[in-house]
Amino acid sequence: MARATSRDDRPNIIVFYTDDHGYADLSCQGVLADIRTPHVDALAASGVRALHGYSTAPQCVPSRAGLLVGRFQARFGVEANGRSLAGFDQQTTIAQRLQSADYITGQFGKWHLGPTAQIPQHGFRYVYAQNSQAPFSANMTLDGASIPMQSTRPVAYHVDACSQAAAAIIRRHAEDPLFLYIAYRAPHVPLDAPPKYLHRFPGEMPQRRRQALAMLSAVDDGVGLVMDTLKELGLRQNTLVFYIGDNGAPLKIHRDDAPGGGPGWDGSLNDPLNGEKGMLSEGGMHTPFVVSWPARFPGGQQYPHPIWALDVAATAAAAAKLDVPAGALDGVDLDPFLSGDNPGPVHDALMWRWVSQSAIREGDWKLLRGGEREYLYNLSEDLEEKHNLAAAHPEIASRLRQRLANWCEGLSPPGLTEQPQMSATWNSYFDYYLDGKPAPPRPARTGGNRTAASDRVGNWLLRNGKLKLGQQMIHVSSRDPEGRRSPFLTRNGLKLQTPVKVHVQMSSSAGRLAVSWRTETQRDFQADCVTSIDVASEDTVQTRTLQIAGDQKVVHVRVLLPAQSQIRSIILEDANGRRERLSYGEDRR
Repeated sequence: MARATSRDDRPNIIVFYTDDHGYADLSCQGVLADIRTPHVDALAASGVRALHGYSTAPQCVPSRAGLLVGRFQARFGVEANGRSLAGFDQQTTIAQRLQSADYITGQFGKWHLGPTAQIPQHGFRYVYAQNSQAPFSANMTLDGASIPMQSTRPVAYHVDACSQAAAAIIRRHAEDPLFLYIAYRAPHVPLDAPPKYLHRFPGEMPQRRRQALAMLSAVDDGVGLVMDTLKELGLRQNTLVFYIGDNGAPLKIHRDDAPGGGPGWDGSLNDPLNGEKGMLSEGGMHTPFVVSWPARFPGGQQYPHPIWALDVAATAAAAAKLDVPAGALDGVDLDPFLSGDNPGPVHDALMWRWVSQSAIREGDWKLLRGGEREYLYNLSEDLEEKHNLAAAHPEIASRLRQRLANWCEGLSPPGLTEQPQMSATWNSYFDYYLDGKPAPPRPARTGGNRTAASDRVGNWLLRNGKLKLGQQMIHVSSRDPEGRRSPFLTRNGLKLQTPVKVHVQMSSSAGRLAVSWRTETQRDFQADCVTSIDVASEDTVQTRTLQIAGDQKVVHVRVLLPAQSQIRSIILEDANGRRERLSYGEDRR
C-alpha cells in the first residue's frame, strides 16, 4: 500500500505493556504510598488516566493476542494459556496493518505468542525479544543496528534493554511513522531486579514487594527514556502512547513472601480491587491504563467510562488513516471520546469469557459468572465487589445474563463458558474473595517453594522440570513444551567461599548450561549473578565446568539445564577446597 498521507499527518504509536501489574501500582493511582512512577505519572498528566481500563483476559497469552489483533481472542481460539495459537497465526495484527501503510514497526520484550524468531511474520520489522537474562531472539542490536535474526545474549537487564532498543529505533527512524510494542516482563516472576533499582526502596517490607517496586521503577525509567527521546527529536506532541497492564497481580491469596523470587505472589498489589490474576473479578483484569496524545487529547483527564485493550488497535488504525474492513476490529476508536468531541461513554457494554468464567459490565452494573456461581455488583457503589446483589435484583441479573449469552454465541466454542466446571483453584479463589470464606491453608514451602518428594534428590530440588532416576543417571526433562523456562536443580543452605568451580558430568540435548547464585548478603537472585555456556547435543557423558566469581560466600545455587539432560554428578568446589556434591546413588528421598 502506497503511503496515502504525509509523515507529519500520522502519529507515532507506542504501546507499553506490563506483565502481572496490579491496579494499585502506579503512584498516580493514589492508592499506595510506597510505589514511585514519576514518568508514567507525567504521561498520565499529559493525557488520560482511565479510571476503568480493562484487559481482555486475566492471563498473559489471551490478553496479548486480543491486544495485538484487536479482536476478542476467543473468537479465534486463544481462550487461555496453553491453547493452540493456530488461530492467532491466521489473524492480521495491528502491526501488519500499520506496516502495510509504511509504518516502521518494532517489538521489544515478552512475546508469548509462539516462537520469537517468527515475530516478523506478525508484522514487526525490528525484534528485540529479551524478557529475562537468558539468550533471546533479535534481529537488531541494542544500538539499533540491523542483524540477521538470531539467538542473542543479554548485554543489559531485560527491562532496561527493551527501553534502550526502542529508543534506538526512534533515533534511527525519526523521519518515519513508528509503531512500537514495548512489552516488559515486569513485575512478573521470576523477580530479578538488580541492586540499582532495589536500593531505591529501603526499609522494612516484604522482599517480594521490594522486588515488584524495583522492577516497576525500571519500567518507569524506560518510559522516561522513550519519552525523552521523542521530545529531543521533536516527536512527542504527535505520538499516541498507551500504557496498559496485561492482567492483575497474582497474590495466591496469602501473598507469601517466599524467598528466591520464583513462582507465587509477584509483589504487586490490586488494592482496592477484589480478586487477582485468573479471575474475571475487578482484581483480575481491571488494570493500570494511561493514554497520551498531546496533539489531540487534553492533559490531566481522569476518564470515567470503561475502555479496554481492544480499543488500542481501533484507535491506532483510525489515527494512521487505515482502511480497515467493517467488523474486522472489536474495539472502538478512542479519539472522539478522549479529545472531548464526544462526552458519552465509549462502550454500551464490555463482555469477557475465560475458560469457566464469564462477565459483562453494562454501565455501573456487572454480572460475573464462575461455573454455576453468579454475582451481580453495582460498581459505582461497590467497586470492591463485596456485595452480591443477584438475589435483590433478579431482573437485572437475568437481562445481563441473556445479553452475555448472546455475545458468547459468537465465540469459539460458543456458550457462556468454554469449560462448565471451575477447577479447585478457581473455586477456592471464589470462596475466599467473593463468598468471604476463610482462606485455605498456606501451601507448604521448602527453600521458598512448594515441593514434592519426586522433585528431590538428596539436598537438591528440581524446578520447571520432571525428574526420573535411571540405572546410572538422573534424567531431567523440561515441563515447558515451548522451551521458555529451563529446568534447574537448586541447592540452598550452602556456605562456599568464592571463587567456586561447578563441575557438571552430563549428556544432554543442545541448549544452555548455566549457573546462577545468591550470596550471603543477597535476599534474592540478581541478574548479574549468572554464568553460562552453550552445549551441543551429546549422547556421551561430558564434564563441563563453570566458575562463580566474587569475594563473598555463596549460600544458594541454581544449575539451569538444557531441555533434556542426564546428570551423573554436580560438584561444587570452593576456594578452600570444600565440596558439595550431587551424584547418582546418594540419598534419593
